[in-house]
Amino acid sequence: MKTSVLAFGLVAATALTSPAHADKLDDIIASGTLRCAVVLDFPPMGSRDENNEPIGFDVDYCNDLARALGVTAEIVETPFPERIPALMSGRVDVASTSDTLERAKTVGMTVPYFAFEMAVTANEKSGIKSFEDMKGKVVGATAGTYEAIALENQVKAWGEGEFRPYQTQADVFLALSQGQLDATVSTSTVAQSNVKGGKFPGISVVDKAPFDIDYVALFTNREEYGFLNYLNLFVNQQVRTGRYAELYEKWVGGEAPSLAVNGVYR
Repeated sequence: MKTSVLAFGLVAATALTSPAHADKLDDIIASGTLRCAVVLDFPPMGSRDENNEPIGFDVDYCNDLARALGVTAEIVETPFPERIPALMSGRVDVASTSDTLERAKTVGMTVPYFAFEMAVTANEKSGIKSFEDMKGKVVGATAGTYEAIALENQVKAWGEGEFRPYQTQADVFLALSQGQLDATVSTSTVAQSNVKGGKFPGISVVDKAPFDIDYVALFTNREEYGFLNYLNLFVNQQVRTGRYAELYEKWVGGEAPSLAVNGVYR
């Protein structure tokens, strides 16, 4: 009994004298740098200007977050499929993704900071004029994205046609323009940007896709509760100060979509 009491006392004493583990929030502030994973072939969220400098909604959002933390932002170009691996390997501090339950098993997510509606973009020679016209056609999307998962499931449900995954949004729209794909589903922001940009001729936005609104969250390591709490408050502040609406008008145009989920939170 005395041995057990002595052992407990030693454990307690060790716990009291051991230094506390620093949260990622402390580490970022101490380092002076916030490393944000940003997809740079995904306008207007992320792209490069004529000087090859990163620009877009997510770039400005990262800069705002870094400014609030009192550190310097570092934009780390990261394709869609590499976002979670980049975080897990320690190459970045924060990234963004659709807030799926499956991904939440691996990373810690904030409340939504952005919301996407889905659109159908088709090769003009395909004859596709609506979402239902995609049935039996060759379609594709960027691997690992919300819309790719939803579209692949839809092709399986139709029981005909073919789904092709691509590494980047640029690959998808190039394949669409060249006729390798008949149609794709992407966020409406990406669809309009690629059609208006003129880089991919012969494509048009033809319809909305009947998929759920894609709510997008910031994410970091799931055990970093202090940093997650800070990120949630930051998203809240961006909305209530009007900065979210300002960035949306700057990069997308029009009224910013609500980040509230009906029946869940306002």
